[in-house]
Amino acid sequence: MARIINTASPGKLRNQARRTIAEVLRNLMHKDPADPEAKDMAACVVYALRDIESTIDTTVEAWEKRDYYLKADRFRLDWEWVGKEAAQLERLIRQDRWSDVSQQLVGLVTRFSDIKIGRAMRSASTWQGCYGRLMRDA
Repeated sequence: MARIINTASPGKLRNQARRTIAEVLRNLMHKDPADPEAKDMAACVVYALRDIESTIDTTVEAWEKRDYYLKADRFRLDWEWVGKEAAQLERLIRQDRWSDVSQQLVGLVTRFSDIKIGRAMRSASTWQGCYGRLMRDA
């Protein structure tokens, strides 16, 4: 029987979401916060933050099986901010507080400053419709 290799590892998914956020934040610098495309981009950041949050437990479970509890706890602490930022950003978007959304997104820039973007790889279809989907979600 052949060995099965999972190419969609939590780390890879986390890095893809981080790069998406970095590219969206870069594109948002040139937009009016209340612009419809900017709203989609901000909602896309919420979804990408949620994607990052969903990878944390999967990563940590593997370490805890090997009794790497300190490493697992440190990793959880390093990524603890993700869920809080996603919830805060979603709340601001739902309340139409776009000046506060802008400030929140500017605060996120430092979290993703380590990602170097030579050229943008994400197309506009990545964030199109995210605002409407976020507003429909309960």
